[in-house]
Amino acid sequence: MIQLENLLVQMWADYCKINPEAKRVFDVLTAEGEQILNDHIALRTFNHPRLGISSLSKHFMDLGYEIADQEYVFTEKKLFAKHFMPPNESLPKIFISELELEKVSPFVRESVNKLIDQLDSSVIESASFAMSGRPWDLSYELYSQLAKESEYASWVAAFGFRPNHFTVSINNLKKYSDIKTLNSFLKSKGFILNSFGGEIKGTPEEHLEQSSTMASEIAVSFSDGTHKIPGCYYEFAKRYPQADGKLYQGFIAKSADKIFESTNQLK
Repeated sequence: MIQLENLLVQMWADYCKINPEAKRVFDVLTAEGEQILNDHIALRTFNHPRLGISSLSKHFMDLGYEIADQEYVFTEKKLFAKHFMPPNESLPKIFISELELEKVSPFVRESVNKLIDQLDSSVIESASFAMSGRPWDLSYELYSQLAKESEYASWVAAFGFRPNHFTVSINNLKKYSDIKTLNSFLKSKGFILNSFGGEIKGTPEEHLEQSSTMASEIAVSFSDGTHKIPGCYYEFAKRYPQADGKLYQGFIAKSADKIFESTNQLK
């Protein structure tokens, strides 16, 4: 069986391949003397009978992760999500969302079902499923059509199963432990932040503040040519203590809703 730490290292390496900007953020922060701790890793999927949150979470649960009580609903984007707590606090939480296919248009549902028909069961059963990439053929034309209704559907169709984002724990930073200070520093280095709903999502009163970069466009091969599309983004999370003194470990749906838009195309 693959070791958990090895899996997470491999997932980071795969993520950096399609998000070189994340590695640059990592490098500029470490150059400032910061040590980076990952708050959580996010994965995307479809709630198809062969897939869904259960298929992606199984391998993490086999490695010691436990499902949290909270569930998250994103009505407008037709998404549902859960998160999973790691076996020890030094490891990242896993946040898994899925597109509710019964709520999308027949075109999106039928298109996604045809893609999944190409998926070999051995990919789903593999311990490295969470970084297996795109397991089906896809045209840029279909990608573009899916994006008109659901950016989420088009992203999963184009990139398959791999981290959508990693998240820097601001709590673990020393020089940039305030989210406003961190955001200003990142912008001074030329990074573009997600401003949908404001640069900072959430409040200390909600026990969680988040920000993120916008996904850079990268060249992706399709069956009808290579095109540049938004890849992955890097997120930053500051957690605050609850009434019991313990740091809040969940997520806020209305904040995550805007964070999802970090993979939108910049106009």
